[in-house]
Amino acid sequence: MLAYSEFGAQDAPIVLIVHGLYGSGRNWGVIAKRMSDVARVVTVDQRNHGQSPWTDTHTYADMAGDLAELIEHLGAPVHVVGHSMGGKASMVLAVQNPQLVDRLIVADIAPVAYSHSQIQFITAMRAVDLSSITRRSEAEAQLAEQGVEPALQSFFTQSLDVPQKRWRLNLDVLASEMDGILSFPDLSGQFDGSTLFLSGAASDYVLPAHRPQIKSLFPQARFAKLPDAGHWLHADKPREFEAALRTFLKLA
Repeated sequence: MLAYSEFGAQDAPIVLIVHGLYGSGRNWGVIAKRMSDVARVVTVDQRNHGQSPWTDTHTYADMAGDLAELIEHLGAPVHVVGHSMGGKASMVLAVQNPQLVDRLIVADIAPVAYSHSQIQFITAMRAVDLSSITRRSEAEAQLAEQGVEPALQSFFTQSLDVPQKRWRLNLDVLASEMDGILSFPDLSGQFDGSTLFLSGAASDYVLPAHRPQIKSLFPQARFAKLPDAGHWLHADKPREFEAALRTFLKLA
């Protein structure tokens, strides 16, 4: 089963947070701790990320199945918050297993295929000389030499195991499965529960042209944008993101 961390009282409503590509549950620790006053917040490491098992495949069917197994272990239904790749996995989960999901928040992603690649970041991480690394800052410096911007340097190195001199990311499988990660599967059915598509106002990941496809799968979908936030909206505007979660999930 997937590795996960819990914050908050056991009898509180469960909020499952699903990270995006190259992330892990630890990226969400601050928001999880802050929301633990009103919820049992569970941050998960998806397959091939963090402390979770490495596998030979990385499809959205795989990821949704992983999440379903975890939710059944935790006790369904739960609120689900998914960002980017985690948002796609959460959407597949909700459509295929609606009984497991109470309310759904999809953060800055749509149920469509994207043309931009993320492979350049795998190339940059592979270029880091792990044998010479004694602290995260040294890896960040090497990522900077590869043209990775400072915010992403810090983000990526949260998945660096410095003592073991290894990435906690299955870079080989993520590279081979990149086309599938950027796409979105054909789904039959709908999730009729309350759904919020929460986007960064400075991001172009969720466009008006995507709304018909969104509504076909999530007829109750509502839309909101966080001002001055990009794709990593929870990092750009953490307090505003948290406030949106509390309001929509009725946990304020």
